[in-house]
Amino acid sequence: MPETAEKKRMELYKKRDVQIFLSKFLSGEIKKLEPVYDLKHGYHYPLIEEIIGKTSNVKAFLQELYDAGILERKLYDKLTLCPKCNSSSVSVHFSCPYCKSFNIKRSSLIEHVKCGYMDVEENFRKNNKLICPKCHEELKKLDVDYRKAGVWCTCKDCGKSFDIPTTTLFCRNCHTNFTFEDAIFEDIYIYSLKEEAKREASLSWTMITPIRELLIKNGFKVESPAFLKGKSGAKHMFDIAAYKDRKENVMVIDLTISKDVVSEQPVIALFAKMYDVSPNKAYLIAIPKISEDGKKMGMLYKIEIIEAQDQKSVVEALQQKLKLNG
Repeated sequence: MPETAEKKRMELYKKRDVQIFLSKFLSGEIKKLEPVYDLKHGYHYPLIEEIIGKTSNVKAFLQELYDAGILERKLYDKLTLCPKCNSSSVSVHFSCPYCKSFNIKRSSLIEHVKCGYMDVEENFRKNNKLICPKCHEELKKLDVDYRKAGVWCTCKDCGKSFDIPTTTLFCRNCHTNFTFEDAIFEDIYIYSLKEEAKREASLSWTMITPIRELLIKNGFKVESPAFLKGKSGAKHMFDIAAYKDRKENVMVIDLTISKDVVSEQPVIALFAKMYDVSPNKAYLIAIPKISEDGKKMGMLYKIEIIEAQDQKSVVEALQQKLKLNG
């Protein structure tokens, strides 16, 4: 996965809505996100609507997580939409190829195996029995005395007969008739959490929780995630913000994870936020380690870099840096 996608995932993991949604997977509450269908709304995802609100764009939310490599999806259905009003309340009309009426009658074709006579089933029916109109022999066993030879249709409006009707579509909402060529088709998916994203999200949250607990135990007031207003008036998000006496003397902590080596980009991103917010101290926790350029930039920007392999080493390193009690 390209670094840009990995960076995007790390940013998404910090969003509250994303955290709530992914926690459903991580806790085992759900294994797959399946769509629900009703006549009023068509296909929708009630679980996402509860998290981000019904008026929000659920489709865009799921697409963003899919594009970032957090979710994987499998085609569940294809929804047919009206090209005029975009409604999914669409019915299929099997119509007469001659006059286009859908007022047609469908009958089964039957062939008498012995004499070869073929006709519609109702012409064989006589006193609840199947009697061949040609040789008058009773047909008792399917695929022995007779066989089904397909269907035959008759238009009740123009009276013509045919074997294959044409297909048209009818919108129940705006009453528009349209064809396959004009129809809009929407892919509907079942979503599940990718294994890589499951590992990343679990690691991120399991790292943040013990840090919060350590800081609270040592008398800090902690916000996570934290949104701090800068000199510009813009709000900036940090994984953790902590202070003891005054909020002006705030310490900020960001956490970044990579498969191998964290690049210098998280250092640059943290510095950009620091420049506007002016925290008292700033820490970047890099898992499992940071690049040499990242270390140099950390020193230049006065950002304390903490490299850690696991939860225990993160807590121990932060205790030493801040001289905290365990």
